[in-house]
Amino acid sequence: MLRSSLVPAAGVILLLSGCGGSADSAAPDPAVRAAEQVFVEDPVVLPDASGTFATLRVSTDLDMACAVVFGQDESLGDGMATDADMGGGAHTDHEAVMSGLRPDTEYFYRVQGSGTDGNLYRSELMTFRTPLAEEAGTPGENAALGAEVMDASSEFSDAFTAANAVDGDLATEWSSDGDGDDASITIDLGRPVDVVGMALRSRSMSDGTSVVESFTVTVDGGQTYGPFGAGTASTVSEAEFTGQVLRIDAERTSGGNTGAAEIEVYEAP
Repeated sequence: MLRSSLVPAAGVILLLSGCGGSADSAAPDPAVRAAEQVFVEDPVVLPDASGTFATLRVSTDLDMACAVVFGQDESLGDGMATDADMGGGAHTDHEAVMSGLRPDTEYFYRVQGSGTDGNLYRSELMTFRTPLAEEAGTPGENAALGAEVMDASSEFSDAFTAANAVDGDLATEWSSDGDGDDASITIDLGRPVDVVGMALRSRSMSDGTSVVESFTVTVDGGQTYGPFGAGTASTVSEAEFTGQVLRIDAERTSGGNTGAAEIEVYEAP
């Protein structure tokens, strides 16, 4: 866990925005209040071990609507990630996943949003650094990347479709519509695959709900394997089976709109 530090320098910048304000480094408009006034604690950035994703978490003492904009200089021009909470409205616990980052790189960011009190808020620039890419690697190629989704227990909305679980992008998620422990997804790998490892990186809400903690895999409508460990971090479990159509069932969860940011099925080299 990396706690953000305040630095007015150049680099890669992240901006929680979504409700007014500009993405430049000029002095804040007098009508814009300092976001530090409403932070419960300093924002925290949690980089992924790959160095290519990072999650920003921050709580505010009033309901706010937020998003994240980031870039490799003070123009904040590299991209934007919206708050992961699904309602899209104002709330107090904020979480956004930044994708497309570079390993071993210093990033700068700014937090910005609009509160239900009618005011706009913007923070000072802050920094975090992505780690070197993890050297451990994976047990093989991910055969689930781009797999056909044959079925899902439910989908929260068009923005949280089941196809997001196999698109290779942690910034997109499949979410069920409140299925909790009953969430399931069925994917077709397109051919029989000799599987040596499984991973399910769960989505989550910032209040700790919607986390898949373990899951099972039923292969070609027959034998069921697992349970395998899951969670919001990448955890690859050893597996040994051959199959094409995999039904993945949540086995233990924290309830709510459970689903997956990414499902990975590793093929023997």
